[in-house]
Amino acid sequence: MEEDVLDKLEDMASVRDFDPLTGSIPATKVEVTVSCRNLLDKDTFSKSDPLCVLYTQGIETKQWREFGRTEVIDNTLNPDFVRKFILDYFFEEKQNLRFDLYDVDSKSPDLSKHDFLGQTFCTLGEIVGSPGSRLEKPLMMGAFTLHSKTGKPMPSVSNGGIPGKKCGTIILSAEELGNCRDVATMQFCANKLDKKDFFGKSDPFMVFYRSNEDGTFTICHKTEVVKNTLNPVWQSFAIPVRALCNGDYDRTIKVEVYDWDRDGSHDFIGEFTTSYRELARGQSQFNVYEVVNPKKKMKKKKYNNSGTVTLLSFATESEHTFLDYIKGGTQINFTVAIDFTASNGNPSQSTSLHYMNPYQLNAYAMALKAVGEIIQDYDSDKMFPALGFGAKIPPDGRVSHEFPLNGNVDNPHCSGIEGILEAYHQSLKTVQLYGPTNFAPVVNHVARYAAAVQDGSQYFVLLIITDGVISDMAQTKEAIVNAAKLPMSIIIVGVGQAEFDAMVELDGDDIRISSRGKIAERDIVQFVPFRDYIDRTGNHVLSMARLAKDVLAEIPDQFISYMKGRGIKPNPAPPPYTPTGHTLQTEI
Repeated sequence: MEEDVLDKLEDMASVRDFDPLTGSIPATKVEVTVSCRNLLDKDTFSKSDPLCVLYTQGIETKQWREFGRTEVIDNTLNPDFVRKFILDYFFEEKQNLRFDLYDVDSKSPDLSKHDFLGQTFCTLGEIVGSPGSRLEKPLMMGAFTLHSKTGKPMPSVSNGGIPGKKCGTIILSAEELGNCRDVATMQFCANKLDKKDFFGKSDPFMVFYRSNEDGTFTICHKTEVVKNTLNPVWQSFAIPVRALCNGDYDRTIKVEVYDWDRDGSHDFIGEFTTSYRELARGQSQFNVYEVVNPKKKMKKKKYNNSGTVTLLSFATESEHTFLDYIKGGTQINFTVAIDFTASNGNPSQSTSLHYMNPYQLNAYAMALKAVGEIIQDYDSDKMFPALGFGAKIPPDGRVSHEFPLNGNVDNPHCSGIEGILEAYHQSLKTVQLYGPTNFAPVVNHVARYAAAVQDGSQYFVLLIITDGVISDMAQTKEAIVNAAKLPMSIIIVGVGQAEFDAMVELDGDDIRISSRGKIAERDIVQFVPFRDYIDRTGNHVLSMARLAKDVLAEIPDQFISYMKGRGIKPNPAPPPYTPTGHTLQTEI
C-alpha cells in the first residue's frame, strides 16, 4: 500500500505541470539551392573548380559557424550545385547567412589552402521574401576570409582578391520541405482501462510526446478528459505532422494515459509507443496498443496490461503555409507609429525615453529596429509609412494623433528602417510633445489601407511603440475589432516603467477583445513591455533579438487565420529557376 502511495506521488509530480503549449512546434524547414554565374577564373590551364561554404551566425556571440559545404564542380565558372542546405526557418528571427566561394585546388578540407572566389551576406528571410523565393546577389571580394581551423579573419587579398571587387553572381533559391505542411487528423478509443477512482470509474485522457534528437520527449498534444468510463472514445484532433514527429516518420511517439483528478494529481494508468508511419496505416490490428504501467509489470508476474488503446481513424492533408503565400507574391506592409506624448520627458534631457544618446539607441529606436529589420525582408520596395501621435505639430501647433514623421502628409513613406529612424530623429526637433495617448487614429489609418486590398496580395503589420496608459480605450477597442476582419496585425511595445495593465486587455490571448457587444473575429494584437527583454549584461543585440522573437512569433498564424477565414489560396509561385546543364562533380 505504501509503495502505491509513493508511486502515485511520483506520477503526480511528472504530470501535474502539463501545459501543451510549452512544447513549441519546431520551425518549418527550407531547402536552399545555390547556383553561381561568372565566377573568377583562378586556374591557368582550365576553369575554376568551385565549392560553396555556408556559414550561419549565432545571435548572442555574432560568431560565424560553418553550416555545410556543397560538392565541388570541376572546371566551370557557372556552377549549379546539387547538394542543398536544409535550414530551420523562423519568421521571427533575423537569420544571418554568409556564402563563401572557393576554387578547390587539392583534396585538403582546409579552406585556407584554396583560392577564395568571393562571398555574399544575406538573411534567410531575404531569400524566402524575394519574388519566387529566389535571390540574386553580387559576390564580393570580402575584406577578409576566416581561417577554417582558428576561425580568425585573414585578409582575402592574400588569395589574390581586391576587397570590394565584384566577382560574379550568386543565385539562392528556397523551397519549403513538403512534409512541413502536412496536418494529421486522428481519433482514438480505449478499452478496459484500469479503474483508478474509489467511488467511480476513471476519467481518462491521453498525452502525446514527440521524441527529440537527444532522447528526451516534448509534449505535443493532450486530449480532452472523458468522465467516468473505462472505455472512452476521445474526439478526433488535428496536429501538424512536424509537431508530432518533426517530419521523421519513424521517430518514436510516446503516449501516456492518465486518470484525471480535480486537484491536478492525475493518476498514471500506463503508456505505449508508436510512430507516424504506424499510425498512417489507419484502423487495423497494427494500431491496437497495450497500455502498460512499467512499475506494475515489474511487481506483478501475471500483469498483462492496463487496457488497450485503438486508433479509430487517421487522415493527413496538406495545408497552405505562410511561405506558400510569400512565395506566391504576398507582400507584408510594415507601418510604425511612435508615441510623442509629454510623459516621455523632454527629448533634450538624458532622462527622456526619446533622448538621443550619440553612443546608444534609445528604447524606441531599439524596438523599431528589432521588429523592422525582420519584416523588411518581406516588402519588396522597402518603403514604410512612419507616423507619430500625441504631439503638437508645425506650422500651427495643433495636436495630432496621426502625423507623418517625415512631414509629408501626402507621402508618409520612409526608405528602409534607416529612413524611419532618420525621420524619427528629425521630428523630435520640430514637434512639441503633448498628449493624450490615443491609439485609434493610427489603427484606423492602417485599417483604411488594409480594407482596400483584401484579396490576399498584401498583409499589414502596424507597430505601435508607446510609453503610457492609453487614453481612448473604447475607440481603440472598436478600431481593433473592426481591423480583425482585415489583413492586418498589430504589435504594441511598451517602453519605460509605466503600468501597462490596459494593454494586456488589448492582447486577446486570454480573453478575445470585444466592443459594443461585438467580439473580434481574430486575435490580431500582441503586446509586450520592452523592459522584460533588456539583457542584464547590457547586450542590446540580444535584447532586440528576444523582443523580435516574442512579438513576431504570432504573425504567421494570424496571417494564415485571415487567409483561411477568407478562403484565399496562395498564388502559384513563379516557375522555378532552371539552370543550364551540369558538369561533372567530384567531392573533397
